[in-house]
Amino acid sequence: MKAMKPVIVLSIAVAFVIIMIPAVLVLPFSNDATSGKLAEHVEKKEKEEGKEVTANEMSSIDVAVYRSATKKIQKLPLESYLSGVVAAEMPADFEEEALKAQALTARTYIVNQLISNNRQGLPEGADVGDTVMHQVYKNDNELKKQWGSDYKWKMKKIDKAIKETEGQILTYNGNPITATFFSTSNGYTENSEEYWQAEFPYLKSVSSPWDKESPKFYNKMVVNAGDFERKLGVSLSSGTTIGTVVQRTSGNRVGMVDIGGKKLTGKQIREKLALNSSDFDWERQGNQIVITTKGYGHGVGMSQYGANGMAREGKNYEDIVKYYYKGVKVQSSSKWINTLTAKK
Repeated sequence: MKAMKPVIVLSIAVAFVIIMIPAVLVLPFSNDATSGKLAEHVEKKEKEEGKEVTANEMSSIDVAVYRSATKKIQKLPLESYLSGVVAAEMPADFEEEALKAQALTARTYIVNQLISNNRQGLPEGADVGDTVMHQVYKNDNELKKQWGSDYKWKMKKIDKAIKETEGQILTYNGNPITATFFSTSNGYTENSEEYWQAEFPYLKSVSSPWDKESPKFYNKMVVNAGDFERKLGVSLSSGTTIGTVVQRTSGNRVGMVDIGGKKLTGKQIREKLALNSSDFDWERQGNQIVITTKGYGHGVGMSQYGANGMAREGKNYEDIVKYYYKGVKVQSSSKWINTLTAKK
């Protein structure tokens, strides 16, 4: 019997191990405390690889805005800057989904601007201006003065749009896009290369029928014939003819005009005469040129009144931005925010 004891002990030990191994393997997944720690580890890893950006992280980045009126630089958290941009760029009484689309374009624009080295036209230390050269920005005091008793509800609505798109930007092929926008189209947006000569695959002409409801869809202005000649550097004939449109763009704007042998682009004429749009018709009445325009703005990218029209029809902000910017993705800005934070 004594000789059998080691065998018995060994058999018991083996049986114990066989029984316990499955229990050991299952234990970390069945024990609540250990399971929680494992889930935390997995969740942490997932967040590190592609995490959403929180408001605190966005606000840890400062934006240095050159204030054109005071000629001073104002530094403020990125999220606060976005509030001032959306408030200045889009009417607060627009639909919430349109305001979210605007928040997305504004955030994309400033993230793109911050990671670039382009500070052309800005004083040293400034990241961006507060005019249409970049994005229009107004601070709280300016908005309170502008809105008066409506300030609270308007600001609450805008902040909600920013919060509900928190950390999101628009990308194409994994990079932030040039998120251009404007007020009102002539019924179509414009190919980027037909206005700026720089081609972006996501800035292509699309139909925008909602803009016809915009109060800025039509505009008429009168220019003295002498001022017309001086500003455009042309000479008008004594008849009623002003010039011939020799080319139209994909967005049905004026591409090229021939005035007495001098050729000018629609963009040049719009800028020199301060027209609302490069979609125009004109008529000579004695010593005056009557010019009628359709749309308001350069026409490239997202139409704000178009976005509002889409929102009224039940489209959400992702529907809107993906309609006006072809082939883009709505993506977390964490990759770029982390880069900017690391530079601080």
